[in-house]
Amino acid sequence: MMTMWWPCLVLALLSGLETSGFPRSPFRLLGKRSLPEGVVDGIEVYSTKISCKVTSRFAHNVVTTRAVNRADTAKEVSFDVELPKTAFITNFTLTIDGVTYPGNVKEKEVAQKQYEKAVSQGKTAGLVKASGRKLEKFTVSVNVAAGSKVTFELTYEELLKRNKGKYEMFLKVQPKQLVRHFEIDAHIFEPQGISMLDAEASFITNDLLGSALTKSFSGKKGHVSFKPSLDQQRSCPTCTDSLLNGDFTIVYDVNRESPGNVQIVNGYFVHFFAPQGLPVVPKNIVFVIDVSGSMSGRKIQQTREALLKIMDDMKEDDYLNFILFSTGVTTWKDHLVQATPANLEEARAFVKNIRDQSMTNINDGLLRGIEMLNKAREDHLVPERSTSIVIMLTDGDANSGESRPEKIQENVRNAIGGKFPLYNLGFGHNMNYNFLENLALENHGFARRIYEDSDANLQLQGFYEEVANPLLTNVEVEYPENAILDLTRNSYPHFYDGSEIVIAGRLVDRNMDNFRADVKGHGALNDLTFTEEVDMKEMDAALKEQGYIFGDYIERLWAYLTIEQLLEKRKNAHGDEKENITAEALELSLKYHFVTPLTSMVVTKPEDNEDQTSIADKPGEEAISETRSMAYLTSHQSSQTPYYYVDGDPHFIIQVPGKNDTICFNIDEKPGTVLRLIQDPVTGITVTGQIIGDKGSNTSSRTGKTYFGKLGITNAWMDFRVEVTTEKIILGNGDALSTFSWLDTVTVTQTGLSVIINRKKNMVVSFGDGISFVIVLHQVWKKHPVHQDFLGFYVVDSHRMSAQTHGLLGQFFQPFDFEVFDIRPGSDPMKPDATMVVKSHQLTVTRGSQKDYRKDASVGTKVICWFVHNNGEGLIDGVHTDYIVPSLF
Repeated sequence: MMTMWWPCLVLALLSGLETSGFPRSPFRLLGKRSLPEGVVDGIEVYSTKISCKVTSRFAHNVVTTRAVNRADTAKEVSFDVELPKTAFITNFTLTIDGVTYPGNVKEKEVAQKQYEKAVSQGKTAGLVKASGRKLEKFTVSVNVAAGSKVTFELTYEELLKRNKGKYEMFLKVQPKQLVRHFEIDAHIFEPQGISMLDAEASFITNDLLGSALTKSFSGKKGHVSFKPSLDQQRSCPTCTDSLLNGDFTIVYDVNRESPGNVQIVNGYFVHFFAPQGLPVVPKNIVFVIDVSGSMSGRKIQQTREALLKIMDDMKEDDYLNFILFSTGVTTWKDHLVQATPANLEEARAFVKNIRDQSMTNINDGLLRGIEMLNKAREDHLVPERSTSIVIMLTDGDANSGESRPEKIQENVRNAIGGKFPLYNLGFGHNMNYNFLENLALENHGFARRIYEDSDANLQLQGFYEEVANPLLTNVEVEYPENAILDLTRNSYPHFYDGSEIVIAGRLVDRNMDNFRADVKGHGALNDLTFTEEVDMKEMDAALKEQGYIFGDYIERLWAYLTIEQLLEKRKNAHGDEKENITAEALELSLKYHFVTPLTSMVVTKPEDNEDQTSIADKPGEEAISETRSMAYLTSHQSSQTPYYYVDGDPHFIIQVPGKNDTICFNIDEKPGTVLRLIQDPVTGITVTGQIIGDKGSNTSSRTGKTYFGKLGITNAWMDFRVEVTTEKIILGNGDALSTFSWLDTVTVTQTGLSVIINRKKNMVVSFGDGISFVIVLHQVWKKHPVHQDFLGFYVVDSHRMSAQTHGLLGQFFQPFDFEVFDIRPGSDPMKPDATMVVKSHQLTVTRGSQKDYRKDASVGTKVICWFVHNNGEGLIDGVHTDYIVPSLF
């Protein structure tokens, strides 16, 4: 099934006269007598309501139109609705004088036989489905007796696809007459919370729109209502025709505090995945452009305009080339070139001189582009962490060189070998679109039709914007083994910024306690694993509030997505495989009452005391590493392994190598001070921490408790750094940064590095052969009058760092000796004092305890230690101010 330019919900209600010399009307009114306002040729359309209910992107839409025949003779009324190509009609009813005539979804062949039988008997009103540029039109006509009322009700469903950072509901409204009760009523429920919601109309002034339109959202719920009065519908103060003729658009997006969101209802789950804050993966892109004679004139001009605009948006890390094909093949360069300003200027000059030539050699043009990308990768001419893309634009069938579609498909499939996607753009209608679509689908891409219109160049640019910013490649989503049935597609060659991956399935055990999903992919800087864990009891409680929309929405969403993907897969299947796919898709279409390319809706209606039959079809385009846990990093440490950390006020804890005893000390400094904790010139690792105080603390004062609120970890040899605050984590190689929040569960890996974030708990940064640091997040009550969130820092496998390591913590990684004696009562009877000799200093120390929060950030484990007073004086090398540095990095 072809993906639209943007995910949208489209509806057109058309009404007006349809007689010779008048525009086409959905309410076809026969007769000549003129009647009062709101009545056209005897028929009054007194109510039109579009009710949209969206739950978790799944839209359930009901279009209801009511009319009455106020004439004294029977009249014919036509009901036309335009809906998105990606939508499935699920129901239609026709009610006349209280008698309802339903539409029934049947297998296409069965429906067609019933339709042909009606045709032979002269009882049919004709085919009731057609396809346009973006929409499909549903049409049905019925005779209405004098004085009778008729109600048309059409229901359709669709999964809204995120595009360029938003979901769009595009309602095309055209009731070319005044409607006494006209209403668009949209309710949106999103468990993630709605981040933005807006609505606008192209056919009404802002002043009038403001009084007819209400829109609001709060938390998980959003609402848009458009109820123009008769006066607001008038095209002028005294006119009887309607200005409701244009687009009504609702756009929204959801909160994305976490990259993924899993929802489970009645044994079915849906998993939405759309991470943010990731750097863009560089692209190696080849444009394969048809310059045959049929592209002459406006087509070639619009192509040039689009390519010039696309180059304005290319990034310097990208690589590109242009392949032109007609009878032969012409290349701009012999190899890919980087998108530097100088190279782009040269490319613009080349594009401006593109001219149409003769025939259409698709095969050779594509193979040349594929070969160029393969060679660039093999010869290491492009960045290792980059992704390759082929975009072909053609307006005709292959008629030069290899022209057999099946052979071209074989050649291209073998040349690409599954390594990168192919996107095909078909310009106009004079081409085998099914061939272009199949060619793209079997090479992990998709096809789009570029419509010959004044905005064709914008269509081309719009497509490029969709694929211009890949954030992840080779995305794989994993679920608990043997726990899932009937899973939809769970691997994607690319995740593009502003889009969303949606996966659905069925649970084997509805009573399972926990559900886990791992999303793995290659990023611009490293490999990533995002983990989403769901407590089933919490999920049940959280989702109860959305029952007011429709409770089985996840099951229907799963069915919709499964059918959509089966229909795509079917296009390139053969033999038994195709039969099996067809049978599965048909079974689901019938079970869930979807009008798909495999089914039709039979509409039976009364006509002069005889039944008439119409068929609603679905026209085709041609009609026109398992995550390592914190437990692993801590539980393998034996009791004899030394440990070092700083947590709390901030307290430094040192379990001395070779000693079965622990020393601790505090650093009293004003908020804002940055301390060097670890510095190893051999491994290149440096760790610093910035102190914060309690709420309202004075940065010039050292009074009150202090903590670490920000930590910085750098590896000079890897040009890598991590900045951790109580709100976010920023990872970077050079100037390229990735931002995560403490609401994420994610694993980042690259050669010599691993970063694991465990949602709201802790994170682990590991280098090389096992040098690991654990950062614990301490969260306090947000409304606490004094305290605020802070961080704890723990060192694992410190012995893997060099002997030259220093810093407030690092200086203790190598063995040193100390002796404690003369234990005596202290000022606190529960905390004895003693004398410690260490580093040639004799100190008074106090027995106390601190907490180790590696395993449990809320409770911690008690650690008994000897506390060294006065900022560790006598224990640390020099004085504590020697370790103050000007900034985190």
